Formats: sequence, C-alpha cells, structure tokens
Amino acid sequence: MIERVIQIDKSFFIAINNGLANPFFDWLCPILRNQSTWYILYVIFIYFIIKKYGIQSWKILLSVAIMIVCSDQFSANLIKNTFQRIRPCSEPSLQGITRHLISSCNGFSFISAHATNHFAIAVFVSFFLKSYSKWIFPLLLLWASSIAFSQVYVGVHYPLDVFVGAIIGSLIGFAFSRYTQKYITHA
Repeated sequence: MIERVIQIDKSFFIAINNGLANPFFDWLCPILRNQSTWYILYVIFIYFIIKKYGIQSWKILLSVAIMIVCSDQFSANLIKNTFQRIRPCSEPSLQGITRHLISSCNGFSFISAHATNHFAIAVFVSFFLKSYSKWIFPLLLLWASSIAFSQVYVGVHYPLDVFVGAIIGSLIGFAFSRYTQKYITHA
C-alpha cells in the first residue's frame, strides 16, 4: 500500500516537474519559493494587524511568531527527521528525470516546511484580517498554494510533501488563531 502511494506520488511529481515545464514557470517558481520575495507582504500583514487591533496587536504578532517557530520545528525537524524521505532532486531512481531549478538539495523531503509554514500563516492571518475583504482567505490560500506548487516544480518536494504540509499548516494556523482570539478584546 505504502509503495503504491509512493509510486503515485512520484508520477505526480514527474507530471508537474517535467510535464508542466516551461520558461515562464522556470523563471517564476524559484522566485515564489524564496522567502525573501515575501518580506513586503509580511510587513503589509503586520501593518494591517496593527491598524485593526492597535495596542492589542502585540498579542497577535507574538502568537504568529510562536506559531511559525512551532510549525517550522514540527515540520523541519520532528517530521522530516522521523520519516527521512529523500528529496526528489537526490532520489537515485529519479536521476536524469528530475529538473532541479535551485542550487540546494539538502535535507529531507517529507513534509514541506515551506508549505506547512505558509499555510499556517495564511490561515492565521486571514482569520484576523477577514473583515477587510471576503477575498482575504481565498487569496492567502492561493498565495500559500503557489509557494507549495513551486516546491514541487523546482524539484525539491513531492506533491504529497506539500499536500500534507498544507493540511498540517492549516490546522496549526487554525488552532493558533482560535487560541489567540480568546485574548483579543477588540475586533
């Protein structure tokens, strides 16, 4: 059963990494998965949280910082070191097949810390900024999904890595937002 799931996952990986290959994605996906690309967006999140919650915004910002540390440690250390799945860019059975578009290929693959962290941020932030627009949640999920997709496209993760990371990150974001909400008196 597990071997069948792994084979299906590799097939989906090849379909994305090779089957969708094009010059535009080759240019865009390495940029999307780069954390520094999103610094301005993080500043915008902080600005709108401070604007909306004023003096209490420190509670939200502290909570999101703790959430990111927890999410990252859970995905990057606990899960990856437990499963120790080899990244597709290092997988011997995929040599000559994988298109590897970034310089590094170290560490383990399952689960994607990028997907886990960005889905946690997307769910958490959308919870606190939902009053600005009904589109905030779908837009932030699209943002996190584009980062997750890019991880597969550039050759460092399998689809299952980002899918499970997205689910776990969403659950972490939801849990932290619900917990933090209890301590916010102005909304």
